[in-house]
Amino acid sequence: MKNTKVIFMGTPDFAVPILEGLIENYTVVLVVSQPDRRVGRKQELVNTPTKEVALKNNIPVFQPEKIRNDFQTVLDADADIIVTCAYGQIVPKEVLDAPRLGCINVHGSLLPKLRGGAPIHWAIINGEKKTGMTIMYMDVKMDSGDIISQRETEILDSDNLESLYDRMSLIGRDLLLDTMPSIIEGTNTRTKQNEDEVTFGFNVKREEEHIDFNKSCKDVFNLIRGLSPIPGAYAVLDDTEMKVYGALVSDKKVNGKCGEITNTYKNGIGVCCSDGEIILTDIKPFGKKRMDAGSYLNGVDKKSLIGKVFE
Repeated sequence: MKNTKVIFMGTPDFAVPILEGLIENYTVVLVVSQPDRRVGRKQELVNTPTKEVALKNNIPVFQPEKIRNDFQTVLDADADIIVTCAYGQIVPKEVLDAPRLGCINVHGSLLPKLRGGAPIHWAIINGEKKTGMTIMYMDVKMDSGDIISQRETEILDSDNLESLYDRMSLIGRDLLLDTMPSIIEGTNTRTKQNEDEVTFGFNVKREEEHIDFNKSCKDVFNLIRGLSPIPGAYAVLDDTEMKVYGALVSDKKVNGKCGEITNTYKNGIGVCCSDGEIILTDIKPFGKKRMDAGSYLNGVDKKSLIGKVFE
């Protein structure tokens, strides 16, 4: 298998274990990622995570701004197969048709559920009990190709985006390495997706990060953990944004307006939802560092918070 030439297309941390698994078992001839971006206050140019892995392993890197207009480098690499994972751009048909073994994608949902760029976020936000990874043939339509293999994982109440993201990345690596031999040998299965069961998990919009306390405690809890730690759910208190990264569903019955601060606890801030109280435990007030809510409460007048309303 080591003589099989692979092009890998992927960008973030999530794709790193998949790339590393391919490097250990196959000949990766090219890594394609999104362009490097400037980050932080100093706006320093930072390599993408997959580029870092490629450079450490002396693998050429290609970073087109728009691959639909600039893909000759991929064709020239003359790979047997292209593997993509969280690349971040639509791959043109000319690239999909080039390798003799096809172009496959490692996708973070149990397709046909949650096609799109943020399936792990939405699996948690939607309150799903399970999700998983899919290996699929790529098609010109987003995440619509034939399914080759899948592997499930349970979504725990203790999961947030970070923990599920990390676990699924490793599941994706193992599933890909288990599946690749059958693709190379031509013995793999192909299952068409049921279009009647399609749902979408598009990239989360800014307005979707806002906490709506008119919803149930469970819905608010799921939104918070589905966006933690990046980008973070938020609410507005006294015209100032507060990010929320962790919460607990209280068993206390409360009376109040949705969004109203009903109690303060040693470990958090109790807020009224449509069906009870949620306790915000991990927050970042505007202009300050992320902190546990108990530390925040130690620096404010707790009594003055009671009755204030998050917007």
